Amino acid sequence: MTQAPATPKAIRRRHDREIIALAVPAFGALVAEPLFVIVDSAIIGHLGTAQLAGLGVASALLMTAVSIFVFLAYATTAAVARRVGADDLPAAIRQGMDGIWLALILGAAVIAAVLPTAPFLVDLFGASDTAAPYATTYLRISALGIPAMLVVLAATGVLRGLQDTRTPLYVAIAGFIANAVLNAALVYGADLGIAGSAWGTVLAQCGMAAAYLVVVVRGAHRHGASLRPDAAGIRASAQAGVPLLVRTLSLRAILMIATAVAARLGDADIAAHQIILSLWSLLAFALDAIAIAGQAIIGRYLGANDTEGARQACRRMVEWGVAVGVVLGVLVVLSRPLFLPLFTSDASVTDAALPALVIVALSQPISGVVFTLDGVLMGAGDGPYLAWAMILTLAVFAPVALLIPTLGGGLTALWAALTLMMTVRLLTLWLRARSGRWLVTGATR
Repeated sequence: MTQAPATPKAIRRRHDREIIALAVPAFGALVAEPLFVIVDSAIIGHLGTAQLAGLGVASALLMTAVSIFVFLAYATTAAVARRVGADDLPAAIRQGMDGIWLALILGAAVIAAVLPTAPFLVDLFGASDTAAPYATTYLRISALGIPAMLVVLAATGVLRGLQDTRTPLYVAIAGFIANAVLNAALVYGADLGIAGSAWGTVLAQCGMAAAYLVVVVRGAHRHGASLRPDAAGIRASAQAGVPLLVRTLSLRAILMIATAVAARLGDADIAAHQIILSLWSLLAFALDAIAIAGQAIIGRYLGANDTEGARQACRRMVEWGVAVGVVLGVLVVLSRPLFLPLFTSDASVTDAALPALVIVALSQPISGVVFTLDGVLMGAGDGPYLAWAMILTLAVFAPVALLIPTLGGGLTALWAALTLMMTVRLLTLWLRARSGRWLVTGATR
């Protein structure tokens, strides 16, 4: 007796279950990550203003270095998910190990670059004479944990590709708790000052990396996958990551230009911009969780040669992106009177922020689609297109943003330009999704 085909409603429900199962834990893990810096700031803030300023500079440098290599998670997720879809778990884990070895190599290179140049980098970021020694100390010690941070990125990509976002959530929570305890013990108990905070973070990151490696190594033993470094596999992982690196650098350039323009508008505008950017980043975590689900699900479907399943999953995730974007936009509008007083009592800052927040709220459905399609195309391994699309977006945004101080409009105009940037991304991603050229099937792309 043949089984009746699934109804559209049943298909949507199946996709909903998959999206929720992957996105909700992914969101929790994403939110846990910035809490490391918040804990460090809270503990070091009691040591003095100079120490806190030093942490601010060092953390900015570290987060920039680590975010550049976020492709270790994205590219690994897509590659592993394809192997899972092709029902080849040993090859999936082997693919993930290549990403982990690449992370270790890159981490060692970053240490070699940062340790001797730390004072120069701190000075380049404008640290004051009183804050610079603290920033240098924190940066040099924390740099020792960068290989562990990059291993965490790559291993997170392995587990996401294996359709597991719960384990990264548990590891992130454990890492956050360990970081808080170690920081307090080493800063105050051992009286190590800012150096104690840096060592506490390094130890917490190493513990997280070790936990991930235990999970991956067990999986490798269970499925008979080799753990040895493979030059060809590592080289392939690096090549797959280059387009995503270009995409990330272009996006960071956009955000840096926006901050530079806001600084030229005046103190009230840059202060309001930083508040809004913090909120925008928080909203991005919710949308990025859907994108992560997209990477894992789409990669699996294409690895299983199921283009129709990939199309249906893409369509449903876009609907989720729009819906979540609408909800976030409404929350932004409703929370404005409560949100702004948490950061400032300056009326000029509030006046600059209020109209810009309305633009942020209205743009959230656009952001929902952008994040979703970005994840879908990453899951398809369509990195070269994403790189060129982001370069085009940068080329459109930069001249518009740089003209704002001359033409006027203030912070509202700047966030309108950022909405234009997201709209350009929407158009480029939507055209690619509609073309179907991303639907390349097989265990490898």
